[in-house]
Amino acid sequence: MNDAHFHLLVNHFPILMPIIGMLLLLGGMIFKSEAVKRAAYFTFLVGAIATIPSFSSGEGAEEVVEHMGGAVSHDLIHEHEEVAELFAVLSYALGALSLLAFFASWRKMKFASMLSYIVLAAAVVIIYFGRQTGTTGGEISHPEIRKDFKPSAEAEHEEDEH
Repeated sequence: MNDAHFHLLVNHFPILMPIIGMLLLLGGMIFKSEAVKRAAYFTFLVGAIATIPSFSSGEGAEEVVEHMGGAVSHDLIHEHEEVAELFAVLSYALGALSLLAFFASWRKMKFASMLSYIVLAAAVVIIYFGRQTGTTGGEISHPEIRKDFKPSAEAEHEEDEH
């Protein structure tokens, strides 16, 4: 297994865990269950921890795909890298915030309920940047998901019109 393969294996967890955590947190808030909220906080923390191998394997994956020749755009790699850096920082922040919310819930502190709303808002932001990170990463080797992609039949049809 090379670095690119490893990166592909681990990069989905940090993106998916905030979605699962948000659903759990919403459920805990709706049903007023501190146990479910704590499960959500734990899920966010796992997502933040999963960000570490995903983010740290990015450089090695970049080295592998750069040697694939002209099929890979350096601009796409750079864009993915920039978005991934921001996503990683936000993911770590959500993990830290979730740890604080977990202990506030556990200790039945007065601000625990308010903290759950803050964590929920942070999760929505993380999910947005997770989607961006996943999309920009996918665009590196999947031209079919790029905004400017045209299937070959459609491109040929446009050429025939001119």
